[in-house]
Amino acid sequence: MNAYLNLPYQLGEHTHHNTPSIGAALLGDALLTAANLLKQADIAMYQVKSTGRNGLCFFDPQMQAIITARAQLEEDLRTALVEQQFELYYQAQFENNGQVKGSEALLRWHHPLRGLVSPGAFIPLAEESDLILPLGQWVLRTACQQLALWQKNPIYSHLHLSVNVSARQFRQPTFVADVTALIRTTGIRAHLLKLELTESLVLDHVDNAIAKMTELRALGVRFSVDDFGTGHSSLAYLTRLPLDQLKIDQSFVRNIGRQPTDGVIVQTIIGMARNLGLEVIAEGVETPEQHAFLALHGCLLYQGYLFARPAPLATFEALLSAGVPDFEPNRRTGFERLLGR
Repeated sequence: MNAYLNLPYQLGEHTHHNTPSIGAALLGDALLTAANLLKQADIAMYQVKSTGRNGLCFFDPQMQAIITARAQLEEDLRTALVEQQFELYYQAQFENNGQVKGSEALLRWHHPLRGLVSPGAFIPLAEESDLILPLGQWVLRTACQQLALWQKNPIYSHLHLSVNVSARQFRQPTFVADVTALIRTTGIRAHLLKLELTESLVLDHVDNAIAKMTELRALGVRFSVDDFGTGHSSLAYLTRLPLDQLKIDQSFVRNIGRQPTDGVIVQTIIGMARNLGLEVIAEGVETPEQHAFLALHGCLLYQGYLFARPAPLATFEALLSAGVPDFEPNRRTGFERLLGR
Protein backbone atom coordinates (compact mmCIF):
# COMPACT_ATOMS: atom_id res chain seq x y z
CA MET A 1 0.00 0.00 0.00
CA ASN A 2 2.75 2.43 0.95
CA ALA A 3 4.57 1.69 -2.30
CA TYR A 4 1.58 2.93 -4.28
CA LEU A 5 1.05 5.96 -2.07
CA ASN A 6 4.73 6.84 -2.41
CA LEU A 7 4.40 7.22 -6.18
CA PRO A 8 4.65 10.83 -7.40
CA TYR A 9 1.47 12.52 -8.50
CA GLN A 10 0.72 15.66 -10.46
CA LEU A 11 -1.32 18.61 -9.28
CA GLY A 12 -1.41 21.30 -11.90
CA GLU A 13 2.16 22.00 -12.93
CA HIS A 14 3.73 20.59 -9.78
CA THR A 15 4.79 17.06 -8.87
CA HIS A 16 4.19 15.94 -5.30
CA HIS A 17 5.26 12.98 -3.15
CA ASN A 18 3.65 11.44 -0.09
CA THR A 19 5.28 9.62 2.81
CA PRO A 20 2.20 8.19 4.52
CA SER A 21 2.00 6.86 8.07
CA ILE A 22 -0.82 4.33 8.23
CA GLY A 23 -2.31 2.77 11.31
CA ALA A 24 -4.69 -0.16 11.07
CA ALA A 25 -6.90 -2.05 13.51
CA LEU A 26 -8.34 -5.52 12.94
CA LEU A 27 -11.91 -6.55 13.59
CA GLY A 28 -11.68 -9.50 15.96
CA ASP A 29 -14.11 -11.38 18.13
CA ALA A 30 -14.39 -8.53 20.61
CA LEU A 31 -17.24 -6.14 19.98
CA LEU A 32 -15.77 -2.66 19.54
CA THR A 33 -17.53 0.58 18.86
CA ALA A 34 -16.53 2.53 15.79
CA ALA A 35 -14.93 5.14 18.07
CA ASN A 36 -12.74 2.55 19.83
CA LEU A 37 -11.73 0.97 16.55
CA LEU A 38 -10.66 4.34 15.18
CA LYS A 39 -8.80 5.02 18.43
CA GLN A 40 -6.81 1.81 18.00
CA ALA A 41 -5.95 2.69 14.40
CA ASP A 42 -4.89 6.16 15.55
CA ILE A 43 -2.59 4.66 18.20
CA ALA A 44 -1.03 2.42 15.54
CA MET A 45 -0.53 5.40 13.25
CA TYR A 46 1.39 7.32 15.93
CA GLN A 47 3.51 4.23 16.47
CA VAL A 48 4.56 4.50 12.81
CA LYS A 49 5.34 8.18 13.23
CA SER A 50 7.49 7.52 16.28
CA THR A 51 9.60 4.98 14.36
CA GLY A 52 10.39 7.10 11.32
CA ARG A 53 7.10 7.54 9.42
CA ASN A 54 6.27 6.28 5.94
CA GLY A 55 5.07 2.87 7.04
CA LEU A 56 2.15 0.67 8.05
CA CYS A 57 1.49 -0.63 11.55
CA PHE A 58 -1.30 -2.78 12.98
CA PHE A 59 -2.64 -2.10 16.44
CA ASP A 60 -1.22 -4.24 19.23
CA PRO A 61 -2.82 -4.25 22.72
CA GLN A 62 0.67 -3.64 24.16
CA MET A 63 0.59 -0.20 22.58
CA GLN A 64 -2.45 0.69 24.65
CA ALA A 65 -0.78 -0.68 27.78
CA ILE A 66 2.25 1.54 27.19
CA ILE A 67 0.09 4.61 26.65
CA THR A 68 -1.95 3.86 29.77
CA ALA A 69 1.20 3.38 31.86
CA ARG A 70 2.65 6.63 30.51
CA ALA A 71 -0.54 8.52 31.32
CA GLN A 72 -0.53 7.09 34.85
CA LEU A 73 3.11 8.04 35.37
CA GLU A 74 2.41 11.59 34.19
CA GLU A 75 -0.52 11.84 36.60
CA ASP A 76 1.68 10.51 39.41
CA LEU A 77 4.30 13.14 38.58
CA ARG A 78 1.74 15.91 38.86
CA THR A 79 0.66 14.56 42.23
CA ALA A 80 4.29 14.26 43.34
CA LEU A 81 4.89 17.94 42.64
CA VAL A 82 1.86 18.94 44.71
CA GLU A 83 2.66 16.55 47.57
CA GLN A 84 6.43 17.24 47.51
CA GLN A 85 7.50 13.63 47.02
CA PHE A 86 10.90 14.63 45.63
CA GLU A 87 14.27 14.73 47.35
CA LEU A 88 17.77 15.77 46.36
CA TYR A 89 20.61 13.28 46.74
CA TYR A 90 24.21 14.50 46.75
CA GLN A 91 27.16 12.85 45.02
CA ALA A 92 30.49 14.19 46.25
CA GLN A 93 33.07 15.58 43.85
CA PHE A 94 36.61 14.87 45.03
CA GLU A 95 39.93 16.59 44.50
CA ASN A 96 43.02 14.47 43.86
CA ASN A 97 44.07 14.75 47.52
CA GLY A 98 40.80 13.12 48.61
CA GLN A 99 39.11 16.29 49.81
CA VAL A 100 35.50 17.00 48.85
CA LYS A 101 35.26 20.15 46.75
CA GLY A 102 31.55 20.01 46.15
CA SER A 103 28.66 17.88 45.08
CA GLU A 104 26.19 17.30 42.28
CA ALA A 105 22.53 17.54 43.22
CA LEU A 106 20.62 14.53 41.87
CA LEU A 107 16.85 14.25 41.88
CA ARG A 108 15.06 11.28 43.46
CA TRP A 109 11.35 10.55 43.66
CA HIS A 110 9.75 8.83 46.66
CA HIS A 111 6.78 7.21 44.94
CA PRO A 112 4.18 5.94 47.45
CA LEU A 113 3.92 2.57 45.64
CA ARG A 114 7.10 2.21 43.57
CA GLY A 115 9.48 3.36 46.28
CA LEU A 116 12.58 5.36 45.35
CA VAL A 117 12.49 6.16 41.63
CA SER A 118 15.65 7.25 39.80
CA PRO A 119 15.55 10.14 37.28
CA GLY A 120 16.01 7.86 34.27
CA ALA A 121 12.54 6.46 34.85
CA PHE A 122 10.67 9.77 34.83
CA ILE A 123 12.82 12.64 33.53
CA PRO A 124 12.28 11.72 29.82
CA LEU A 125 8.51 11.91 30.36
CA ALA A 126 8.84 15.18 32.27
CA GLU A 127 10.91 16.62 29.42
CA GLU A 128 8.23 15.67 26.88
CA SER A 129 5.64 17.57 28.88
CA ASP A 130 5.49 20.87 30.72
CA LEU A 131 6.31 19.11 33.98
CA ILE A 132 10.06 19.59 33.51
CA LEU A 133 9.58 23.32 34.13
CA PRO A 134 8.12 23.22 37.67
CA LEU A 135 10.32 20.21 38.43
CA GLY A 136 13.47 22.01 37.29
CA GLN A 137 12.46 25.09 39.25
CA TRP A 138 11.98 22.97 42.39
CA VAL A 139 15.43 21.42 42.00
CA LEU A 140 17.12 24.77 41.49
CA ARG A 141 15.26 26.40 44.38
CA THR A 142 15.99 23.51 46.75
CA ALA A 143 19.66 23.50 45.75
CA CYS A 144 19.99 27.23 46.40
CA GLN A 145 18.26 26.88 49.77
CA GLN A 146 20.72 24.13 50.70
CA LEU A 147 23.69 26.25 49.63
CA ALA A 148 22.35 29.05 51.84
CA LEU A 149 22.29 26.68 54.82
CA TRP A 150 25.75 25.32 54.08
CA GLN A 151 27.39 28.71 53.88
CA LYS A 152 26.38 29.37 57.50
CA ASN A 153 28.38 26.34 58.65
CA PRO A 154 32.20 26.44 58.43
CA ILE A 155 32.31 22.68 57.71
CA TYR A 156 30.24 23.05 54.54
CA SER A 157 30.69 26.70 53.57
CA HIS A 158 33.32 25.94 50.89
CA LEU A 159 31.15 23.45 48.99
CA HIS A 160 30.20 23.98 45.37
CA LEU A 161 26.86 22.57 44.23
CA SER A 162 26.22 21.51 40.63
CA VAL A 163 22.68 21.47 39.24
CA ASN A 164 21.59 20.04 35.91
CA VAL A 165 19.46 22.35 33.80
CA SER A 166 17.15 20.98 31.11
CA ALA A 167 16.98 22.46 27.63
CA ARG A 168 13.37 23.56 28.06
CA GLN A 169 14.13 25.23 31.37
CA PHE A 170 17.19 27.05 30.05
CA ARG A 171 15.31 28.30 26.98
CA GLN A 172 12.52 29.89 28.98
CA PRO A 173 12.55 33.70 28.50
CA THR A 174 12.47 34.14 32.28
CA PHE A 175 15.34 31.76 33.07
CA VAL A 176 17.94 34.43 33.88
CA ALA A 177 15.44 36.41 35.94
CA ASP A 178 14.37 33.26 37.81
CA VAL A 179 17.95 32.29 38.73
CA THR A 180 18.79 35.87 39.69
CA ALA A 181 15.76 36.03 41.98
CA LEU A 182 16.74 32.75 43.67
CA ILE A 183 20.28 34.00 44.28
CA ARG A 184 19.02 37.20 45.84
CA THR A 185 16.23 35.71 47.96
CA THR A 186 18.40 32.89 49.35
CA GLY A 187 21.47 35.11 49.76
CA ILE A 188 23.88 32.48 48.43
CA ARG A 189 27.36 33.23 47.18
CA ALA A 190 26.69 32.77 43.49
CA HIS A 191 30.14 31.41 42.64
CA LEU A 192 29.29 28.26 44.62
CA LEU A 193 26.40 27.47 42.26
CA LYS A 194 27.36 25.61 39.11
CA LEU A 195 24.82 25.06 36.33
CA GLU A 196 25.45 21.99 34.16
CA LEU A 197 24.35 22.29 30.53
CA THR A 198 24.59 19.71 27.76
CA GLU A 199 26.58 20.32 24.57
CA SER A 200 23.49 20.23 22.37
CA LEU A 201 21.71 22.73 24.58
CA VAL A 202 24.35 25.43 24.28
CA LEU A 203 25.18 24.79 20.61
CA ASP A 204 21.63 24.61 19.22
CA HIS A 205 21.04 28.31 19.92
CA VAL A 206 24.56 29.41 20.68
CA ASP A 207 24.10 33.20 20.60
CA ASN A 208 21.12 33.03 22.94
CA ALA A 209 23.02 30.65 25.24
CA ILE A 210 26.03 32.95 25.35
CA ALA A 211 23.86 35.94 26.25
CA LYS A 212 22.14 34.13 29.13
CA MET A 213 25.34 32.57 30.44
CA THR A 214 27.20 35.88 30.29
CA GLU A 215 24.46 37.64 32.25
CA LEU A 216 24.44 35.02 35.00
CA ARG A 217 28.20 34.71 35.06
CA ALA A 218 28.37 38.44 35.84
CA LEU A 219 26.59 37.54 39.10
CA GLY A 220 29.19 34.86 39.80
CA VAL A 221 27.33 31.73 38.62
CA ARG A 222 29.63 29.11 37.10
CA PHE A 223 28.91 26.84 34.14
CA SER A 224 29.90 23.30 33.23
CA VAL A 225 29.30 21.36 30.01
CA ASP A 226 27.87 18.01 31.06
CA ASP A 227 28.57 14.75 29.18
CA PHE A 228 31.32 16.47 27.20
CA GLY A 229 32.54 14.55 24.17
CA THR A 230 29.24 12.85 23.33
CA GLY A 231 27.96 15.64 21.10
CA HIS A 232 29.39 17.55 18.18
CA SER A 233 31.16 20.45 19.80
CA SER A 234 32.64 23.12 17.63
CA LEU A 235 35.88 24.46 19.02
CA ALA A 236 34.99 27.86 17.60
CA TYR A 237 31.81 27.92 19.72
CA LEU A 238 33.54 26.40 22.72
CA THR A 239 35.98 29.28 22.92
CA ARG A 240 33.09 31.78 22.81
CA LEU A 241 31.09 30.21 25.62
CA PRO A 242 31.67 31.63 29.13
CA LEU A 243 32.46 28.22 30.61
CA ASP A 244 34.28 27.22 33.77
CA GLN A 245 34.37 23.45 33.50
CA LEU A 246 34.19 20.47 31.13
CA LYS A 247 32.77 17.21 32.45
CA ILE A 248 34.15 14.09 30.78
CA ASP A 249 31.28 11.74 30.01
CA GLN A 250 31.25 8.47 31.92
CA SER A 251 31.00 6.46 28.69
CA PHE A 252 34.62 7.42 27.93
CA VAL A 253 35.78 6.90 31.51
CA ARG A 254 34.17 3.45 31.60
CA ASN A 255 36.24 2.31 28.62
CA ILE A 256 39.61 3.47 29.90
CA GLY A 257 41.90 0.47 29.55
CA ARG A 258 39.39 -1.30 27.32
CA GLN A 259 39.24 0.81 24.19
CA PRO A 260 42.41 2.76 23.32
CA THR A 261 40.43 5.35 21.37
CA ASP A 262 38.45 6.32 24.47
CA GLY A 263 41.67 6.84 26.39
CA VAL A 264 42.90 9.13 23.62
CA ILE A 265 39.63 11.08 23.72
CA VAL A 266 39.96 11.53 27.48
CA GLN A 267 43.53 12.80 27.12
CA THR A 268 42.43 15.17 24.37
CA ILE A 269 39.61 16.62 26.47
CA ILE A 270 41.94 17.14 29.44
CA GLY A 271 44.56 18.82 27.26
CA MET A 272 41.99 21.01 25.53
CA ALA A 273 40.48 22.11 28.84
CA ARG A 274 43.92 22.98 30.18
CA ASN A 275 44.73 25.04 27.08
CA LEU A 276 41.42 26.88 27.35
CA GLY A 277 41.92 27.57 31.04
CA LEU A 278 38.97 25.39 32.03
CA GLU A 279 38.55 23.04 34.96
CA VAL A 280 37.92 19.41 34.02
CA ILE A 281 36.09 16.75 36.02
CA ALA A 282 35.58 13.07 35.19
CA GLU A 283 32.28 11.41 36.08
CA GLY A 284 31.57 7.72 36.44
CA VAL A 285 34.97 6.88 37.95
CA GLU A 286 34.56 3.36 39.32
CA THR A 287 38.00 1.71 39.43
CA PRO A 288 41.45 2.60 40.77
CA GLU A 289 42.82 2.07 37.24
CA GLN A 290 40.51 4.73 35.83
CA HIS A 291 41.47 7.12 38.62
CA ALA A 292 45.19 6.49 38.05
CA PHE A 293 44.90 7.08 34.31
CA LEU A 294 42.97 10.33 34.80
CA ALA A 295 45.39 11.62 37.44
CA LEU A 296 48.39 10.74 35.28
CA HIS A 297 47.02 12.86 32.43
CA GLY A 298 46.13 15.89 34.53
CA CYS A 299 42.48 15.44 35.58
CA LEU A 300 42.24 16.67 39.17
CA LEU A 301 38.52 16.35 39.95
CA TYR A 302 36.51 13.12 40.14
CA GLN A 303 32.99 11.91 40.67
CA GLY A 304 31.88 8.30 40.77
CA TYR A 305 31.22 5.14 42.75
CA LEU A 306 34.93 4.63 43.47
CA PHE A 307 34.72 7.67 45.73
CA ALA A 308 31.07 7.99 46.74
CA ARG A 309 27.60 7.03 45.63
CA PRO A 310 24.75 9.55 45.57
CA ALA A 311 23.49 9.84 49.13
CA PRO A 312 20.75 11.61 51.10
CA LEU A 313 21.66 14.92 52.64
CA ALA A 314 22.17 13.55 56.16
CA THR A 315 24.65 10.92 54.94
CA PHE A 316 26.54 13.43 52.81
CA GLU A 317 26.85 15.87 55.70
CA ALA A 318 27.83 13.11 58.13
CA LEU A 319 30.87 12.27 56.01
CA LEU A 320 32.02 15.87 55.91
CA SER A 321 31.41 16.38 59.63
CA ALA A 322 33.51 13.31 60.39
CA GLY A 323 36.33 14.58 58.20
CA VAL A 324 37.35 13.02 54.92
CA PRO A 325 40.50 10.89 55.06
CA ASP A 326 43.04 10.94 52.28
CA PHE A 327 41.72 8.89 49.37
CA GLU A 328 43.14 5.41 49.05
CA PRO A 329 41.82 3.51 45.99
CA ASN A 330 42.04 0.11 47.67
CA ARG A 331 39.91 1.12 50.66
CA ARG A 332 36.27 1.98 51.08
CA THR A 333 35.48 5.68 51.21
CA GLY A 334 33.84 7.31 54.20
CA PHE A 335 30.54 7.21 52.35
CA GLU A 336 30.73 3.46 51.91
CA ARG A 337 31.49 2.95 55.60
CA LEU A 338 28.59 5.20 56.63
CA LEU A 339 26.25 3.29 54.33
CA GLY A 340 27.50 -0.02 55.68
CA ARG A 341 28.96 -1.16 52.34
